[in-house]
Amino acid sequence: MANTLAEPGSRENPLKYRNQDYESLRSACLREKKLFEDPEFPASPQSVGVTQDKTIIWLRPKSISKSPQFILQSADTTDICQGELGNCWVLAAVSCLTLQSDLFSYVVPDGQNFQKYYAGIFHFRFWQFGKWIEVVVDDWLPTRHNQLIFTCSTSKDEFWSALLEKAYAKLNNSYACLKSGIISEAMEDFTGGIAESIEVSSISPKALWGLVNKLLSKTSLLSCFIKVSNRADIGKKNKVEMVMGHAYALIGTKIVKKGATNVLLFRLRNPWGFVEYNGPWSDKSPEWDTFSKKDRNRLKLELKEDGEFWISCDEFSKFFTVIEVCSLNPDSLDDDNSSWGITSHEGSWIAGYNAGGGKNMKTFFTNPQFQLRLQEEDDKYEDGEISCTVVVELLQKNRRKHGVVDFLYIAFQIYRVPFQAESSRLKRSFFVQNNPVADTGLHCNNRAVTKRISLPPGDYVIIPSTHKPNLVGDFFLRIFAKKKNKFRQQDNFPSIYNYIQPVTSAAPGFQSHIRDIFNQHAGGDNEMNSLEFQSFINSVLPERHHLSLETCRTLVFGIKCRHLGKLELLEAEELVAWIQNLKDIYERFSTSPTDPMSSFELPLALQEAGFQLSGQVHEQLWLCCRTDDQTLTCSDFVHCVARLRKLFELYTMDTQDIPETKRRDINEWLLLFLTI
Repeated sequence: MANTLAEPGSRENPLKYRNQDYESLRSACLREKKLFEDPEFPASPQSVGVTQDKTIIWLRPKSISKSPQFILQSADTTDICQGELGNCWVLAAVSCLTLQSDLFSYVVPDGQNFQKYYAGIFHFRFWQFGKWIEVVVDDWLPTRHNQLIFTCSTSKDEFWSALLEKAYAKLNNSYACLKSGIISEAMEDFTGGIAESIEVSSISPKALWGLVNKLLSKTSLLSCFIKVSNRADIGKKNKVEMVMGHAYALIGTKIVKKGATNVLLFRLRNPWGFVEYNGPWSDKSPEWDTFSKKDRNRLKLELKEDGEFWISCDEFSKFFTVIEVCSLNPDSLDDDNSSWGITSHEGSWIAGYNAGGGKNMKTFFTNPQFQLRLQEEDDKYEDGEISCTVVVELLQKNRRKHGVVDFLYIAFQIYRVPFQAESSRLKRSFFVQNNPVADTGLHCNNRAVTKRISLPPGDYVIIPSTHKPNLVGDFFLRIFAKKKNKFRQQDNFPSIYNYIQPVTSAAPGFQSHIRDIFNQHAGGDNEMNSLEFQSFINSVLPERHHLSLETCRTLVFGIKCRHLGKLELLEAEELVAWIQNLKDIYERFSTSPTDPMSSFELPLALQEAGFQLSGQVHEQLWLCCRTDDQTLTCSDFVHCVARLRKLFELYTMDTQDIPETKRRDINEWLLLFLTI
């Protein structure tokens, strides 16, 4: 039962996926004496992720088995056999999960069965971007010829693994969306931990065995695979029957004697449930001939093809290239037992605003910026210097949909910054003059990129990016660090506006020229409405900078004129000077005199116009005024500035008689009224 007093999304109070509450739905089904039918993930082709396949028949477990069981005796690695779906990355993680009983019983809650209080409904829990989510499913399963076509158990009567896969498919929009991935993605979703990679070649076989043995004792999930340089080699077998580019679960370690020599062994599982390694110490190798039946049973040595096998750490190091480790705490990979804290932030790359692309792009500086302050408390000495260890992970969100996996190429860079730069965004010049102190290397199209780093105490900025500009996506950034360290968005501060008094042109005859034009366009009352002002101002400005009627309306109604909606001469003169100043700013931030201003330059141009806006306000402003080609005309720019200026004036008027402690936050005010 969830603890509703706990924070929503915590382990104690997981969120209800699509607002479906397991207890309520099951109680209703039992009361009405019917089996649950899930409208959110129906037994249909769309849930499989195919347009139509008439050979697929959806059946409930009681139509597949005479005596269906949720779990037979206890969950085991052999309960998971891969079907037609190419989701070995999920099933290898599930195999690892069965070895950690506490983690398993949270993801797969106890008390579910096909007998007592059976209502055709089951529930599972997954971690998604900082929140735990409970997913309910009905027990209709896709079959062909009365056989499950996706994940199944070695026993036809056991169904927990098939239903867990269905819930994970629902979370990811369809079974087809599980076709490709890397095992660390699933391991994180089953634990909420952070996944890191170990290059097998970077450590000796003996040291590797010791590390793996320690990690398995620390509630970590481990997997491994053989990298391939050619995608055509994925799924092919090498000379010892290892499948290349394929995820294996690393599920155990043992030391055995061969004469007077200790042999260090790893136990692996192929999620297919068949195709096993056939080299030294494999199931049928002669190395086992001297072992008693009792010893063989103790080591779970089975002559049948079940996907599990032993391999020496020396042979393992010859063939495997990467081990993926998912730990609840980063200290699993070292001997530091200090307390760690997690800080996180959700954000988005928005085309034309902050989707600036990689660090070689001119617009890189517009990417989201996050400040990390590493403090000296609880630090350690490394090579005689104080060092702080942090683990940074950038995850992209919601890229599995419509039966397609569409991950962007992502990376992040970390820069050391001066202390005084903590509250403002870094500009283009900073990135031209400085190199990152750490990065994740080339952009990668995995769901997540992770980096463990040791840095001196100080202020840093983390820049998450896509490899090209204007690629749209949501992301989740989290930092594992000592609890004394601080992490926040770089541009999260109260917005301010300092009105810059325009300087009237000192050119001879300019003032009289403006008055003559005013008299030509003003009405009989010697005042100008919005339409008249448009004709007036556009006769002053160059053609490429002409203002639209909408912009002119915003200008006329935005200033404090004596007669609402009409301008007198002095008001028009001041407005002309102000617009001339904005025109000059616009031209400075345009790529050329004839080209419009890139929307990526808007924050800097607004800064020149007197505004210091928080990141949220900048984002909302661009969403309200964005264009398809990510450029702004002079009229667009003037309209943005006029609108912001009026909102700041209204805020001052609205709050001047309210005590400062009770005033609405300026950013809240701007976000509220920018959408109107």
